[in-house]
Amino acid sequence: MYEILKKETLAPNIYLMDIYAPRVAKSCYPGQFVIVKMDEKGERIPLTICDYSRKAGTVTIVFQALGSSTKRMAGYEAGEGFRDFTGPLGCKSELVDEPPEELKKKSILFVAGGVGTAPVYPQVKWMKNHGYEVDCIIGARNKDLIILEDEMGQVAKNVYVTTDDGSYGFKGNVNDRIKDLVYNQGKHYDLVIAIGPIIMMKFVCILTKELGIHTVVSMNPIMVDGTGMCGACRLTVGNQVKFACVDGPEFDGHLVDFDESMKRQQMYKTIEGRTVLREREGITHKSGSCGCSDN
Repeated sequence: MYEILKKETLAPNIYLMDIYAPRVAKSCYPGQFVIVKMDEKGERIPLTICDYSRKAGTVTIVFQALGSSTKRMAGYEAGEGFRDFTGPLGCKSELVDEPPEELKKKSILFVAGGVGTAPVYPQVKWMKNHGYEVDCIIGARNKDLIILEDEMGQVAKNVYVTTDDGSYGFKGNVNDRIKDLVYNQGKHYDLVIAIGPIIMMKFVCILTKELGIHTVVSMNPIMVDGTGMCGACRLTVGNQVKFACVDGPEFDGHLVDFDESMKRQQMYKTIEGRTVLREREGITHKSGSCGCSDN
């Protein structure tokens, strides 16, 4: 059993848990994810890593209780545990392996949307721990949905909070804030890393392409099985077929076909849709007995 050492409610239906998993904590890096299984018959739930401590042997996960499995997971308390906690999986952030002399030259902006703030945090923390200063935008619909602001403030040079309704921080979406920083405050960025809802990442990439800023996105929102077996996270990146869980989850945002991914995500929610995808894609579908459902 992988014990839950800490549980915290960050926002309505958004929860943080510290899990005792020393073997996972020993090997994980920013950008990777784990698969959680509550019991023997439970669904496999892929969740990006929010934080980790090799010394304490803990891995922090953040999740939103939307479907039946994550709602059930939200009912777990400290002292209880999960049957399986598998990882780390996926590729680590490209920043981890970038030559220090090249990384020092870059001005980097992280853009976090909603629950996407959780996977952004370990990357910003890694940058801080290695002597690099970065900016970060945290965006949400309203003040109640802003998470990890204080934690991000301890590791980022500047944290810019924005809400769609203006209830906290800057009024507008993350794109409005990027425009304000670039056009009104004269900020220059060489790299943007955006993590959040697919529609948010799509429009961030449209803007950054116009601004000429290289952009990396994390396609973890489309993952279901987490091993490449179900075919749910199949996407097109620069005219090549990729799978978010095994080839990513991070990709060049200017090469991702977001419209295809959003349409596919909707189709995958029904048996009929999955059948159509399997017939259309043949051996590239990578379907298997993964027991996929709505998390």
